[in-house]
Amino acid sequence: MRPRTTPSTSMGRISITRRRLLIGSGALATLGILTACAPGGGGSSTASAGTVEVTTDISGLPEQTLTVWDQETRGGQNEQMERLNAAFMEKYPNITINRVSQSFDDLQTTLRLALTGDDAPDVVQANNGRNTMGQFVPAGQLISLDPWISAYGWDQSYSPDILSYSRYSEDGTIFGEGSLWGLPQVGEAVGIYYSPSRLQALGLEPPTTWETFGKQLQTIKDAGQTPLMLGNVEKWPALHVFGPVQGAHVPAEQIRDLGFGNAGASWVTDENLAAATELQDWAKKGYFNEGFNGLDYDTVWQDFAKGTGIYLMAGSWLAPDLADVLGDDVVFMLPPASSENGKVASTGGTGLPFAITSAAKDPNVAAAYIDFITNADAMQVLADTGNVPVNDTSSFATDDTSVTNDVMTAFDSLTSTGEVLPYLDYATPTFDQVLGDALQGLLDGKSTPQQFLEVLEAAYTEFTGE
Repeated sequence: MRPRTTPSTSMGRISITRRRLLIGSGALATLGILTACAPGGGGSSTASAGTVEVTTDISGLPEQTLTVWDQETRGGQNEQMERLNAAFMEKYPNITINRVSQSFDDLQTTLRLALTGDDAPDVVQANNGRNTMGQFVPAGQLISLDPWISAYGWDQSYSPDILSYSRYSEDGTIFGEGSLWGLPQVGEAVGIYYSPSRLQALGLEPPTTWETFGKQLQTIKDAGQTPLMLGNVEKWPALHVFGPVQGAHVPAEQIRDLGFGNAGASWVTDENLAAATELQDWAKKGYFNEGFNGLDYDTVWQDFAKGTGIYLMAGSWLAPDLADVLGDDVVFMLPPASSENGKVASTGGTGLPFAITSAAKDPNVAAAYIDFITNADAMQVLADTGNVPVNDTSSFATDDTSVTNDVMTAFDSLTSTGEVLPYLDYATPTFDQVLGDALQGLLDGKSTPQQFLEVLEAAYTEFTGE
């Protein structure tokens, strides 16, 4: 898991009638009180997908309120929600949206309690990892979107890889397959940032193969520069370095099984050993900035923006902030393909998907809303507000050379012709801590690559029961 920064935007906002869009600290506080005081274990469904007669025409339904909880609180995130909610209510005047917008951390804290209470929302953004969606599904707290897939054509508009991030078996044991439980709006990928002027000063071109990238790191070190910037005191940032390294050595299907926490895979393989060894070698050779394991993530990427270091391996969500400082002198590229795997492969996925709760008053209304905020028109609104649309992403890129366009083109390429690899901390409810600790030890040289893999294998097998 990781925080997502959001670009600010100066684009105008659509006026929204306060009577029909109930949002703000008052609404949030009221709902917070209600959910906090609600008796636990409510969890009873007012409807289920199996009992709903699917319809996509909700215009003739009785007047009602649709309560939506989201975490799109900043800049362009918030603006796109305001625009889409206003447009939805204009199209369906019989539906009033009660929007409750919270930070990612607050949503994680309040959602679990809310879903077991008497005032559960109709639509929620739920983290698709095993510690959230993976627990809501077997508890019967969400409704499968399967009945509406063909009705809205979601299997045509979304790539199978992207949909897999919101798929679970009914009992929650299998992640990445089974029924569909949510739909995301935005895409994201981990890649490599660089400054063209800094590369040119060293006489280097952007690497076109993984092997060339590795050789460049030594060339940069020999020139007295810092090849790779990393701030890893929070532990999760190293996951976004290890992910592409692993993708260069390990077959994508093996990584997906490990990342989704599904039985049948193993961390203790020659390919994973090669990945762990390469990452540790980078640290031993001094390719990272000094003291990286004790430095703050935000501080280090800001140092990169100010001119320190040559490469930064990080997520696409940093692009707007880096562009604010570097302008056109920053590029985002996917990790180049290795000779071992032959295809571009990198950690990536989606923003939090929107899901229908089992307490939804009318699942057809909830499904219509989710489709409305994820359809082709919604993708344009997302692009206009500085977000990365999850579908048909490259079509929203323009002719300029901005890093935002780099991100859109890269994400589209990764999902259409590359290998999208899951965030490895999805694997188990506690794997973020296990892997974060293990990576710090590997990078510090306190554990060998083999010992590193054995720690991960123990956590993985304990969870899968193998």
